[in-house]
Amino acid sequence: MTKPRTINEYLEQLRVALRGADPALVQDALYDAEEHLRAELYERPGRDEAAMLEHVVESYGAPEEVAEIYRDQEIKIQRAIRPPPPPKRRSVAGRFFGVIADPRAWGALFYLLFGLVTGIAYFTWVVAGLSMSAGFSVLIIGLPFIVLFFGSVRGLALLEGRLVETMLGVRMPRRPPYPPKDMTLFQRIGAMFTDPRSWSSMLYALLLLPLGIFYFTLIVTWLAVSLAFATAPVLKLIAVHEQWDMGTCSGLAESTCRGIDWLSGWGGAGVLCVLGVLLFFTLLHVVRGLGHLHGALAKGLLVRGVERG
Repeated sequence: MTKPRTINEYLEQLRVALRGADPALVQDALYDAEEHLRAELYERPGRDEAAMLEHVVESYGAPEEVAEIYRDQEIKIQRAIRPPPPPKRRSVAGRFFGVIADPRAWGALFYLLFGLVTGIAYFTWVVAGLSMSAGFSVLIIGLPFIVLFFGSVRGLALLEGRLVETMLGVRMPRRPPYPPKDMTLFQRIGAMFTDPRSWSSMLYALLLLPLGIFYFTLIVTWLAVSLAFATAPVLKLIAVHEQWDMGTCSGLAESTCRGIDWLSGWGGAGVLCVLGVLLFFTLLHVVRGLGHLHGALAKGLLVRGVERG
């Protein structure tokens, strides 16, 4: 590969060297490289890009070397955000109940519950920002406000990425796409508007509210039912101790009455307790799967595509 003579050539060679890597890794690597190269060029205003790059390659590394370093670092990052899974169990029961030791299941549970709060915040911010941007567009403060709003959406995308990576174990960028330097101010503003990730980030923020409502309703209802069933023996013990009147089933068929009597007795309480425990473990499996799907959605809408640069 020929030696790069401009910063853009260096970044393009680095992007090619990282082809096939995680898009979040590529975004971070390109940001770090461009920030370093432009800082070097800024500190040496009298030196052209070709001479600067020849000097920097010796210390920072050629694109292929930098790509290899980032690939090695990515292995460590993946190990950090994805702790070792619990020991593989051969039996069906072991795999079913072993989910309680999986940190990803608990992380997904808390993330999906918390998603209602973030969904309300993101939805309100985006709707209010778009409405105010449309209203201010006819005023002199309209353009600066719109630019600030789009910048805030990118900030929210980074914040959400940190939550997704920490709680769902999905690799997300730590740095935003580097702002273009070879454009005029109005060209940069136009690029911000035409960047698909600006609009996909807003779409994600809007989608998080209905998704958060769905996640919260599903989990809270499921938890309430499983907890009520699991505590049935305790409730039965209290009912016996306090001598609660469980009522009669007069007017019902004899078989139905016997079923109700059995369900309100110790046998029914035991069955409900087992069912409640099974429901809770099933919920952990469900939220782990939902967390995986949501992580894929977040990555698809918040991470910048590799080929688009």
